[in-house]
Amino acid sequence: MRKTGIRQPQKTCFSLPARLLSVGLFFVAGLAGAAPPFDAAFDATLERYALPGLAVGVIEDGEIVYRRTAGELEAGGGQAIDADTLFKIASNSKAMTAAVLARLVDAGKLKWDDPVIRHLPDFRMYDPWVTQHMQVRDLLIHNSGLGLGAGDLMLWPEPNRFTRADIIAGLAHLKPTHSFRSHYAYDNLLYVVAGEVAAAAGGAPYDTLVRRELFEPLGMARCQVGQWNRRQVGNVAQPHARTAAGNKVIREDGDVVPDITSMAAGGIRCGLDDMLTWIGAWLDPRRYPGWLSEVQRRAAWTAHMPMPVSRRMREWDDTHFSAYGYGWRLSDVDGQWKVAHTGTLAGMYSSVILLPDRKVGIVILINGEGEAARTALGQALTKHYTRPGDATQTVARHADALAAERAEVVASRELIDTRGRRPASAREMRDWLGRYRDPWFGEVDICGGGDRVTFAAARSPMLTGRVMRVGERWLVDWHEDSVDAEAWLAFFAGPPVGLKLSHVDPDADFSYDYQDLDFQRVGDCR
Repeated sequence: MRKTGIRQPQKTCFSLPARLLSVGLFFVAGLAGAAPPFDAAFDATLERYALPGLAVGVIEDGEIVYRRTAGELEAGGGQAIDADTLFKIASNSKAMTAAVLARLVDAGKLKWDDPVIRHLPDFRMYDPWVTQHMQVRDLLIHNSGLGLGAGDLMLWPEPNRFTRADIIAGLAHLKPTHSFRSHYAYDNLLYVVAGEVAAAAGGAPYDTLVRRELFEPLGMARCQVGQWNRRQVGNVAQPHARTAAGNKVIREDGDVVPDITSMAAGGIRCGLDDMLTWIGAWLDPRRYPGWLSEVQRRAAWTAHMPMPVSRRMREWDDTHFSAYGYGWRLSDVDGQWKVAHTGTLAGMYSSVILLPDRKVGIVILINGEGEAARTALGQALTKHYTRPGDATQTVARHADALAAERAEVVASRELIDTRGRRPASAREMRDWLGRYRDPWFGEVDICGGGDRVTFAAARSPMLTGRVMRVGERWLVDWHEDSVDAEAWLAFFAGPPVGLKLSHVDPDADFSYDYQDLDFQRVGDCR
């Protein structure tokens, strides 16, 4: 039975000093009618998508007008999610990394137009000219010339053995797909670099800076960054995958949560109340005078890099412009200014939506497979403000539209049927067995005996799987169920023998950037 958790749709004063917010002291007043449409959207999302857990909060004009949670930390575990439950906020961490840098700019410790190599002398891009001219600001706006998600296999799937130094070294081997500053393509690696720039300029590790510059002055007492103890902190939601038997925990945290390499790009965890504090600090600067200058606030929400306007944005939101700021996405929705971002990791989804001119903010946190749920719910809540009184703007309507979009995409794909796969034998793969190396990803072994051949990545142990044969082609069936992007293997006669990877499913997550790998055989199986 699904736990319903807590529902707190009270209007709560949100203009208290940080010292009071940090210990959870709130004034409570009547709601005045805001809860019913939000409750309907919340309930519809839970029912439609069978989520293991959901937390939603809404701010209007400095006050929390809606705050509700439902579900469990672990499906079937009996521990209810509440407003302090920690979720992976994933790429909503990027705005926090940008804010740390902005605070350092305010303090005179760096400038946005500083060359990156001024702070990180070992930093290298593939093109030496780009190395010399890339500025700190360029790390945040996805204009590097790298392809979508380039090098993300050094970050995910977690856990892996790549360090931040490995990422800085690996960037020099990632070939650009476009010229510098000419094209938007979302990346994560350069946010990791941005975190290291902050550490170099700020004189402390990235996680220390986040606590010092954000969590402490804003009173975000539950948020976690760096290494921390899950048992001591407590109340930590776990990611889930949806299976035929229901929601199943994947990639469960151990007792100690490590300081992961991807921290500055997507590794921070927060609860609903702290995320409401975070967006409240952006919506109403008067709440924390002196925390961030008006100059830096404007810089964060300036359109630094144009982004495409999708068909969905045009049809759903009448959007005319879209751009990236410093850790934020900027657009117009129904004639109103929107500042937002999403966060996505395996089994965890987050969304932050701000309508600054109305001083409205929305937070959505999900600990299951929730991409469509996040979109449908976010649209319904946003439309409450941008199209007030429009009864058609429901979760069901947006969910149906997303399902139709997905069906259209699936119908247009010519997918190869892999159900006839069989295990590859060492004998039929004898010309291809051995150790392979890619300049940034490192070594993989394609080895085995009899009817079993295994692909095993040295620095990313979750990328281990059995090589299968489909007709005349080879693919890797990963051992770990949560690694859901199977790869085709294409070998090339040498010398040396080469190997390329590509997605079996063309809709696979872009962070499995197989197309950026270029292996050469460097030795025989051990």
